[in-house]
Order: sequence, then structure tokens, then C-alpha cells
Amino acid sequence: MKAWQFTNTHEPLVLTDVDEPTAAPGGVVVDIKSAGLCHSDVGMLEDEGWLSTLAKRPITLGHEVAGVITEVGDGVTEWKIGDRVGFCPTTSAGAPGYAFDGGFSFKAAIDQEALVRIPDNVSFSQGAAGTDAGMTSHHAVIANGQVKAGDKVGIIGFGGLGSIGARVAVLAGAEVYIAEVNEKIWDQAREVGAKDVAKSIAEFKEIGLDVVVDFAGFGTTTAEAIETVRRGGRVVQVGMGRLESTISTKTLILSEVTLVGSQGGTKEDVQGVYDYFATGKLNPTLTEITFDEIPEGLEKLKKGEVVGRLVAKIAD
Repeated sequence: MKAWQFTNTHEPLVLTDVDEPTAAPGGVVVDIKSAGLCHSDVGMLEDEGWLSTLAKRPITLGHEVAGVITEVGDGVTEWKIGDRVGFCPTTSAGAPGYAFDGGFSFKAAIDQEALVRIPDNVSFSQGAAGTDAGMTSHHAVIANGQVKAGDKVGIIGFGGLGSIGARVAVLAGAEVYIAEVNEKIWDQAREVGAKDVAKSIAEFKEIGLDVVVDFAGFGTTTAEAIETVRRGGRVVQVGMGRLESTISTKTLILSEVTLVGSQGGTKEDVQGVYDYFATGKLNPTLTEITFDEIPEGLEKLKKGEVVGRLVAKIAD
């Protein structure tokens, strides 16, 4: 079968013929229907720092995977051929595209521990996006942000993660305020239920935000979040637009702000997102491409030309 494989930093993905996988004991083989493209895939191609995360090279990238089980290994009792599943990339089984061959192909083998059931009325493209973008957003808002009904919540960045995070906060019963520099998508931000939108979270200083979740992470955004959140409030850092930030420790201390980093999530977060998808109340913008367009898609992602979350539709 064909696979888009990573060989080295600063080198394009290579379309390679690879052997079809077989199910190991405790594992399954899945026919891949959709695979999400992520900024970390772009990072892998651009930054040598990612090389240490790979178990092997060449490797098939793609850590956002959804499909249908076509083979089960010995010892698998809770899953059967025909089940619709997504791969949680944060279990001890390891992440596809890093620990083993991932989703930029037509079949993948994975341990049953990583499987999450996709509801029948949720598309495979949603299923793929929910495994990383959805999981990470849900985890940041619900688990680390501790957002609950009645909270006033600030969301910084309304991209693939922030758009899902904002909607999750709305569905949790929060009053949501969004900071987004691109005014062209302000209407979309309001459509998910935001009470107001501005270019900077600092414009909501007088609101008394209980929680601010920074999905952008451009250094200044982190600093502004700390300055803006109410006394005793909570700032959750998700975005890594910049890897360093200069913050006011004076404000952090005197205002008793809690600053929390948030990475990834759990199978429960993936399932929570799938459940929201199934209700139809969470319906993030997805841009679909074909298997052949994956390298081009990564280039568009790099240039910031993608609307919503980018997903390769591998098969019907």
C-alpha cells in the first residue's frame, strides 16, 4: 500500500510502497478513512528538535486517525471487525506517526488500549479531528480550565483548537469572550456563541474573566492573559506560537493567578468531544483534502492558509 513517509527534517514527505500491517496480540488493524493534518506535522518537517520524538525513520506521519476495524488480534474481546474507531494519541500504546506508522496511509495497526468508539452519526473526518484538536481543546477547557456553568471565560485564538475550545466552553454553560486578531473570522466566533470578540483579551479586563485559555501562545498573549484574568483567576496555556514568554510575576503573585500548562488529553476527552459531535451542537469547521494532497495541505498549513481543521479523506 502507499504511504506518505517522513525521512528527515527539511526534506519533503516521500510517497512510498509499504507492507500492509497485521494485528498483534491485543491489537487491531484499521482501514483508515480520515487522517488529520496538524501544525506538529509541519514542525516535524521544519525543526530538528522533533526528531527525538520518533521511534524510527522513515515513518508514516499522521497522528489524528479514524477508520474501521478490519482485523483483530488474539486477546481482543471488546472490539470487532466493522467497529468505527478513532485513535487516542496519548495512551501508553504511543502516538501514531511518532511511536509507530500513522495515518497518512490506508491501513494502520494499533493496540486496543488506544481505541475510542466513534458514534454512528459522527463523520470519520470529525472522528480524526476529535482525536487531537478536539481532545486537546476539551482537556484545556474542562479538565485544566475547570470551566463550569456560569463562568466567564476568555479564549485567545480562534483557529482549529480555539474554535473547538470556545464552543466546548459555551456548551459547558460559560459566558465566552474571544480574542482573535483576524477580524475576517469574527462572525464565525459569534456563531459558536461568543458574547463578544476583540483583537486582544486585554479589551475584556473589566469583565472579570474567571478563566482564560490561550490557544495562541505568542508570548504577549500569555502576558496579557495574566494581566486580564480576575484576581484568583486561572490561565491555561495551550498554544506554542512562541516557546518563551515574559510575564509579570508581580501580577501573578499579587493577583494570585493560577497559571497552568495544558498538553493533549485523555481517552475521556476524545469521547467527550465525540459525544458533543453526536449531539450536533459541536460542529467545527473542517477543510477536507485527498490522500494525494497531503504534502500540499501541510504547505498550506505552514502558510496559515487553512480554514478550521485540515483533514485528509483517505477513503469513503
